[in-house]
Amino acid sequence: MAVKKLWTITHACGHTSERNLANRPADRRAGFADWLAKQDCTDCWRATRDDDEAGKAEWLEAKRAAEQAESEAWSEQYRMPPLEGTKKGVAWGMRCRHQVLAAAYTALVLDAGLPEPQWEQIEDQARTITRAGWWIDQRASEPGDLPELVDAALDTDRPTENPFV
Repeated sequence: MAVKKLWTITHACGHTSERNLANRPADRRAGFADWLAKQDCTDCWRATRDDDEAGKAEWLEAKRAAEQAESEAWSEQYRMPPLEGTKKGVAWGMRCRHQVLAAAYTALVLDAGLPEPQWEQIEDQARTITRAGWWIDQRASEPGDLPELVDAALDTDRPTENPFV
């Protein structure tokens, strides 16, 4: 007699489904059917995932709003100029600028002992970089690399990538 291929599964959520387990080896079908019985059915699982996704989206939106408010307050406190770019890019760039400069201050001044006047020079140079995309591009840089990155951004003697510009 052949091992059955169609199984009736009563899921943990209480729903029942017919499952074709023919794609499983015969000796593993019963164990898989037991495991399926301990899970919610596909529809209930998807409904739970949708709730999780909505919750994640709300959480992320609230987190971004808090970060944005903090970045705006920081930008005002330290007299940072407005950034240039798309609306979304400017918001993201502002958060990145705040994070990059704060991390660099911690690494260079607090941890490495850079004198405040030297930091203020770096900060003044950083103020001149107003393209949001530049700050977005630097978001994963090492905090201690900021002086070199700012120097490179302000180097007007280097050739442009597009010779027609």
